[in-house]
Amino acid sequence: MPAALAPLPAGFYSARQLATVVGFNQLFCSAIGIAIWLAGSPGLVANIVVSMLIGNSVWLLVDGGRWLVGRTLQRWTGQGLPWPGYRWMLPVIVLGVLGGYEIGRRLAGLLLGVQLAPMFSRGSTLIVTTVAGIAATLFWHATAMLQKHRAEAEAAQRQAAETQLRLLQSQLEPHMLFNTLANLRVLITLDPPRAQQMLDRLIGFLRSTLGASRVALHPLQAEFDRTADYLALMAVRMGPRLATELDLPPELAALPVPPLLLQPLVENAIQHGLEPQVAGGRIVVHARQEGDALVLTVRDTGRGLPAAPAPAPPGRGFGTQQIRERLATLHGDAARLELAAAGDAEGGTVATLRLPMPAAPLAEDRAGADLAIHRTAATAPAASSATHSAPP
Repeated sequence: MPAALAPLPAGFYSARQLATVVGFNQLFCSAIGIAIWLAGSPGLVANIVVSMLIGNSVWLLVDGGRWLVGRTLQRWTGQGLPWPGYRWMLPVIVLGVLGGYEIGRRLAGLLLGVQLAPMFSRGSTLIVTTVAGIAATLFWHATAMLQKHRAEAEAAQRQAAETQLRLLQSQLEPHMLFNTLANLRVLITLDPPRAQQMLDRLIGFLRSTLGASRVALHPLQAEFDRTADYLALMAVRMGPRLATELDLPPELAALPVPPLLLQPLVENAIQHGLEPQVAGGRIVVHARQEGDALVLTVRDTGRGLPAAPAPAPPGRGFGTQQIRERLATLHGDAARLELAAAGDAEGGTVATLRLPMPAAPLAEDRAGADLAIHRTAATAPAASSATHSAPP
């Protein structure tokens, strides 16, 4: 799932919010200046400029006070407080309106030579400044609350997406394990020695896979390693009927990807493509970069896709469905999984994963990216022996 920005510290505006607040201030001050001019005060431009001087001074004092109070309360409570509440803000507003008018009045005298009366000398000046200050403060309050609620909504959305990803990923692990145990059960009856070998491979595969599958991201190198482990496990069952090729360019090996993307596709290729054929076939797993996309393909030379797909029986298509849901949760429409016929003399099916190109490799795994995985073999045991770390 693309990374979201952390909530801003209490009182801070984003660049867009700051532009909105400043723009609102100028429009609001201009409207007040025009209203005063229409009420009979001479000089349209002078009234607008004076209104801006007073209005921006009030805003700086009130919003600066809000930020100062919010940051102080944040240090005391450890919680961001973009709007500290009217109990704290009422004195800030009163002092900000009084001080802002006085600062603006003096600036008008220095810059324009306009001598304004002190605030309390005229009732109309007091009313206009107070109403304007309260109206502007209400706008700043609404902006601060919108900032807070947006940050809370983004945090809730991130948490929901992470929970959904953990759920989808946790469903893949027992699904793969049950399928493997079902294969092992058949082999126990037909060939007990090979069943013992497959059980040893299964123990090693689970030892290396289940721990790694608990992370949100791991290097593409690790994803290929786990796929090689799984193919070694399946080779015990299929023997010389299974040939494999894994091709990972070294410049892509350290890129972070979600775990358990390739294994369900390889599992489908074996179960629905190669095993139904007496002669078995070949599986090729390949990674490449296309523009700003990372493309992972799993191609088999099995029996291919049916001409008119029937509704899938219960349990069929589970792996591809989970991959699609994980990609949608992480990347939305920017990632997809496509299944298509191979379209050449060998036949079979090609599963293609397209993901946004990760921004940077995982630094701690960069050393493992110096060598590419490129294994080709006539049978799976030879293909996987170079990478399987568990004892045979």
